[in-house]
Parts: sequence; structure tokens; C-alpha cells
Amino acid sequence: MRSLAAFFMVLALLGLSHRASAQSCDGAGRDWAGAAFANSVSIYSLEWSPFGQAEYGWGAYLPLLQRDIRTDCPPGTVDFAQALAQWQGRYALTPTGVFDAATFQVLKGVVQERRPFVMARTRSECPEPPPLNLLGYLSPDEEHADRLTRLLRRDVLDAYRQMVAAARREVPQVAADPELLQIFSAFRDPEADAARCAAQGNCDGLRRAVCSPHRTGTAVDLYVGHLEGVGVDSTDPASRTHMARGATYRWLVQNAGRFGFVPYMYEPWHWEWVGSQP
Repeated sequence: MRSLAAFFMVLALLGLSHRASAQSCDGAGRDWAGAAFANSVSIYSLEWSPFGQAEYGWGAYLPLLQRDIRTDCPPGTVDFAQALAQWQGRYALTPTGVFDAATFQVLKGVVQERRPFVMARTRSECPEPPPLNLLGYLSPDEEHADRLTRLLRRDVLDAYRQMVAAARREVPQVAADPELLQIFSAFRDPEADAARCAAQGNCDGLRRAVCSPHRTGTAVDLYVGHLEGVGVDSTDPASRTHMARGATYRWLVQNAGRFGFVPYMYEPWHWEWVGSQP
């Protein structure tokens, strides 16, 4: 793995300084040059297990971090490092400007706290599913070909449609590909979900839960692209990083809140409706 890290270090040296100046992200000065270089290497080479399986790099979480620290600058720039340091200081972390596991844990907590479902689960509550008369049917062009999802809470469905319309206006890639932002999982009946997780023997893992947010009719799994040869909801780190780099996901991170949707860090495709800008 040392040779891999060395390779990425050379890559950072060759390319990232040019991109920094090209994007006017070098205004913070030399004080943050060391942190910028550290980030330019670790974005590809960090060896860690933030969700239990080994990952290399932190590109899958970069869009969410950029949104929270309020910068579009790439991680190998001094302005990114300065913005990260300011954010770290606000959350009582040592303001190094360098991404690390402690920074990620705080970011994860901040993102999770914006999901009412997570807050309910911390109180050992499992929200009841909505009455059937509050659920509406998706149209065929809103359902991803891999799955039949059918139902979503009516107010959430309205918000989803407004969000997709905005994305098609604002993102050329989404406008050109009707598959993008289709739903491959929406409302899931709790009894059917419980039977499936029991059959698969994974009722408390990251992929399946006894109490899933999909039972509320407010959670959607959106198609945001995928790597060839893996599923649209593959949790392989390379697959999730690929999704996070796409224009569709990056637009969602910046704009889904306008329509009441908040993200789940581990799954770029999973969004939950909270009803208003968090």
C-alpha cells in the first residue's frame, strides 16, 4: 500500500496546484499549504473503515463536506484547508485544516441529526407507516427499470416532482438522461421489509434494518448513476465514490434541501424528506 500512497502523492504534486490557481482557490496564502498538500494526498490514499469496511480515500464524502464548510474549492487547495479549519473550530476540533477521522465523525453526526428518522431511532422509537390513503402512485417514468416501487407519501411525491423538474432545468446531464433521478425504492411495507431482512439474515446491518426509513413513505432511493457491472445501490466504496463525483449527486447535495430532502452519508442514492429546508 505504500507504493499506492506514493503514486497518489506524485499525482497530487503534478496536477492539483494548477487546478487550485485555475479555480481561484489559492487566496488563503501559504499558511495552509501543508494542510492542502495533506488533503490532496489523503483524498485518494487514506486507509480507514468509516462504516466498517475498508476504504481508500474520502472522495465519497467530499460533496457533503464541501457543502458544510461552504466552499467549492477542491481538497488540494489552501482555501479548502482554511474553510475546513474554520469549520473544525466551530465544532471544537483542532483547526488543522486537514481531513481526518475525527473530522468525519463530527460531519457524520451533523448530517445524521438533520434526519428526524435517525433522531427517533436514538429514542428507540420506530415511526409507524402512514395510512394508505396518504400514499400516492408513482408514474411509470418515475420508477427505475430495476425495481417496482409504486408508492410514496403524496406530499413527498409532490416535492420529489418539483425537485426533478428543477434538476432537469439546471443540470444538462439530468436533462439528457431520463433515467437519472428515477426512484428505485420508496415506501416499503414494514412486514414485507422485516420478512426480507430475516430471509437475508441481515436485519441490523447497513443494508437492511428491522426499522427502515422507507416505512415512513418519506424516504427515496434515487438513481444517480452507477459503475458498470455493479448495482445501482452497490455499497462498494469505488461505486459510492463514482456516484459522489457525478453532476447529479453534487446537484442534490447543494439543492435537495430547497425541496425538503436531506441525505444519508453512506448511500449517495438515499434521501429523506423532512418537509422544509433543514
